[in-house]
Amino acid sequence: MFGTAGLPHILMRFYTVPDAKAARKSVFYATGLIGSFYLMTFILGFGAMVLVGPAAIKSVEPGGNMAAPLLAEFLGGTPFLGFIAAVAFATILAVVAGLTLSGAAALSHDLWVSVVRKERADAGEQLKVARIATVGLGILGVLLGITFKGQNVAFMVGLAFAIAASANFPALVLSIFWRRYTTAGAVTSMLLGTVSTLVLIYLSPTLQVDILKHPSAWFPLRNPALVTMPLSFVSGIVVSLLTGNRQEAEGFDGVARRMHLGPTL
Repeated sequence: MFGTAGLPHILMRFYTVPDAKAARKSVFYATGLIGSFYLMTFILGFGAMVLVGPAAIKSVEPGGNMAAPLLAEFLGGTPFLGFIAAVAFATILAVVAGLTLSGAAALSHDLWVSVVRKERADAGEQLKVARIATVGLGILGVLLGITFKGQNVAFMVGLAFAIAASANFPALVLSIFWRRYTTAGAVTSMLLGTVSTLVLIYLSPTLQVDILKHPSAWFPLRNPALVTMPLSFVSGIVVSLLTGNRQEAEGFDGVARRMHLGPTL
């Protein structure tokens, strides 16, 4: 749940609307639809377990990723299986395309233009960096897909949620609700949340035991969010208290006023 709030599916809503009122409405509908879908996965999972059976599901694919298509085939035969397969393919394509574009835009605009080039890059250079980033992210995604072949997709999504919950969610919450939150605190929270999550995932049984075939893992939890999300919150709070900025605190009042009353008041 915390990871969903920090994923691009939600964050991108703030950049595709004309004003704050439309942003709130867009996020409300998006979270409602996404939440409803996640609730449906429980029904599909338990339904497949009861009607199809765990043994039959694992005989087709060891990671259990074919549960929904096999359930569709059990309930509606080959036509329903074909329909679900088409929907799954279209959904995967849309999600991968959306995440790739979101990542490329962040790397080209936020990182390259704002940080590396200090706002001195023209549109052509930004487009070139975005194209390179798109290819790079695509290659990285393919390599990770090959590496984690045979793993349960739902569990792997949970690891992505752990990164979002640790890197983005604490910064979002603190920046919205805490007046003394500073830029240094936000940067520290996001960097530490991202790095710590990636390191602990690498040290977890998922990689050390399941992928690398080591006898044991350095970190016992398969999903590190229980540790990394509080760590991200604490680091952001501590750094903000140590680097208090009066100008940023005064700017918070203006943002809060526009958030509740609109830009015209």
